[in-house]
Amino acid sequence: MATPPSALTSRAKPTALTVHQASRVLEIAFDDGAKFRIPFELMRVYSPSAEVQGHGPGQEVLQTGKRQVLITEISPVGHYAVQPRFSDGHETGIFSWPYLYHLGADEAELWQRYEARLAAAGANRDDAMTAPAAGGACSQHSH
Repeated sequence: MATPPSALTSRAKPTALTVHQASRVLEIAFDDGAKFRIPFELMRVYSPSAEVQGHGPGQEVLQTGKRQVLITEISPVGHYAVQPRFSDGHETGIFSWPYLYHLGADEAELWQRYEARLAAAGANRDDAMTAPAAGGACSQHSH
């Protein structure tokens, strides 16, 4: 399947969305024929929330210990996104259709980037999350 020049600018709309708890994947099909099975772990570590992404470059918070995370609830956000609630309590990420398309289309690259960040931090996927350093928490809004 060919990936569009930028999956984040894709105008494709979803035609089906299924949460598969046993295999821990979100299956999503788009009207351009693309179909993806996005692992919950990938969604969680790349959540578009400020809690994960920070408020600017270099403020990203490396997520660990998310291999077994589940989606316990998923809610529509208008006609443009969904907001999952994960079993670890994270519920602030709003996943737009273009962002989900990006996660699906660029999954291999995103896993490589994640594994490189883990290695650079001397961490692994199954390490427990540590509390942010003093002053590192986002105080502009609640999470």
